[in-house]
Amino acid sequence: MRWPARVGIERLLGILGLVLTISSLAIVGIGVANGAADPPWLLLVAFLLAITGGEYLRVEMPGSRETAPISAAAALALAMTIDAPKGSPAQIGVAMVVTLTAVAMAARLAPLIARGRDVRVSDIVGRLVSVAVAALLFRWLPVWHGDSVLTLQRSWQAYWLALAMVAVSLVALSAEAFLAAVARAARDHAPLLRSLIDEARGTFGLTAALSTTGALIALAERSLGVIAIPLFLFPLLLTQFAVRRYALVRATYRQTIRALSRLTEIGGYTEPGHASRVAVLATRMGRDLGMSEREVLDLEYAALLHDIGQVSLAEPIPRGATIMAAPADQRRIAHDGAEIVRQTGVLTNVALILEAQTTPYRQVREFGEELPVSSRIIKVANAYEDLAGAHPEASRRLAAMERINLGLGYEYDPRVVDSLARVLRRTS
Repeated sequence: MRWPARVGIERLLGILGLVLTISSLAIVGIGVANGAADPPWLLLVAFLLAITGGEYLRVEMPGSRETAPISAAAALALAMTIDAPKGSPAQIGVAMVVTLTAVAMAARLAPLIARGRDVRVSDIVGRLVSVAVAALLFRWLPVWHGDSVLTLQRSWQAYWLALAMVAVSLVALSAEAFLAAVARAARDHAPLLRSLIDEARGTFGLTAALSTTGALIALAERSLGVIAIPLFLFPLLLTQFAVRRYALVRATYRQTIRALSRLTEIGGYTEPGHASRVAVLATRMGRDLGMSEREVLDLEYAALLHDIGQVSLAEPIPRGATIMAAPADQRRIAHDGAEIVRQTGVLTNVALILEAQTTPYRQVREFGEELPVSSRIIKVANAYEDLAGAHPEASRRLAAMERINLGLGYEYDPRVVDSLARVLRRTS
């Protein structure tokens, strides 16, 4: 299942977030004005500060996922808080939970928008919807004889309540992951099922940590009061620093590979920007074909380094267009590039992709040879880039596709060529 670009998932999510926020504000305002609501203001201020602080400590996870673990855990705890202060039932409605979370997010978003920074709507709305789902499930949804979990827990043992809180948190965080997967599928033109699987894999560890932390704060707040909020968020803060460091290492790793890919440009073997253009085109094709996030990352690295073997040539190929080279030279460039990459000791999959990038598709069709899909993608993407150039006119794009179609089923995988055509239609 694919989500067409015209659906405008980001816009729909933005409308959903706006409606959710405005309706919650209206309900809270009416309740306060009529004196029907008497919430524990000290507790709410403590949660507001925790959620706002967590928003300022957002971190980018692998796969371009931006998340705010401390904010999410504090918001989940707010949605499931029972007593405040100790022994007094917390008069906090679903609308109050959503409103407080929205205000905290707005406090962080306002400076970013003022500075002209890009804000991904799906990330913000996903977290807000997650909190709303948790509050609805815990405080409002009838689950047994018309009673909600908040009402039923009065007769439960503590461990049953803890399990219920963790279950509510897992469902709420799953809703956030689902919305993120839908937005990613629409943004990358990728199959929805693949996006769901990638999102589940990418957020599994964080989801487990957030669900247990949110439940732990909500339980501890009953006996410790507001001090439970910073006390049990602190370990998550330390974990977040470790995650941020890992993300920085990943970013540095990618920058190093990009720098290495420019060796052929600096040496005059390839045209400026050739490797980057092939990588962009290849990764779009990989997502279109439903490759996993890990596979797309290896594909990107291989595409950036696909011409690195040219540094062993005595004489550069005109324009660095390997499609114009003799088959034996193409194989030597691919082999030398793979050997260079193998010397790193950490890019084994990338080396395998590079080594097979010049193998004709007929080897698969006629002899059943194993040929990585990533290699087939790079072969097609590189051929198109060599033939069309950096800024091709419509006539050159058409000529490049005609040339590639001449080798359909012999040199190039038909399924990959179809993917190239779809990607070009979307980007032209």
